[in-house]
Amino acid sequence: MPGARISSSRVYTGRIINVDLDQVRFPNGSIGELEMVRHSGASAVVPFLSDPFGDDPQILLLKQYRYAAEDYLYELPAGRLDPGEDPADCARRELREETGCTAERVEHLLTFYTTPGFTDEKIHLFMATGLTQGPSGRESDEFIEVQTFPLSRALSMVGSGEIRDGKTALGLLYTAGFRIGT
Repeated sequence: MPGARISSSRVYTGRIINVDLDQVRFPNGSIGELEMVRHSGASAVVPFLSDPFGDDPQILLLKQYRYAAEDYLYELPAGRLDPGEDPADCARRELREETGCTAERVEHLLTFYTTPGFTDEKIHLFMATGLTQGPSGRESDEFIEVQTFPLSRALSMVGSGEIRDGKTALGLLYTAGFRIGT
């Protein structure tokens, strides 16, 4: 390993994140302190209402209020992993809770770090197909409107800056460019 943690001290414990102050030996041998946001990780899912390989498939996006952004953002269904939870199970759970849909198939696409400069959070990205509509089970702090878009429109929303959420932009671009070849 190029760097190593020498010691760690928990300075904050919260519902969603913890914050540690780590003493670290850097790759060049010097020692310093880093504040690290610890997160259990999450799963996100690109939900297709129609055949993803068809002509301009339909997808679901959430229009969700985000306090940190002080606005509504278009997002993929996503959420935190429960302790010991399999990322695919988390993707299925979040899809059901936030959209009311269950998926016949959930396929892993990639796993990425959100902001490795200060957090260890990883998001596991999935594609869901064969959706069946049912009741949602949103949490009390989730203010969500589920909207349907042709994939081409969602991609143009990324290009125009209308989609500003990183996991959503990456999820749509990755799916279109590397999975279904739009």
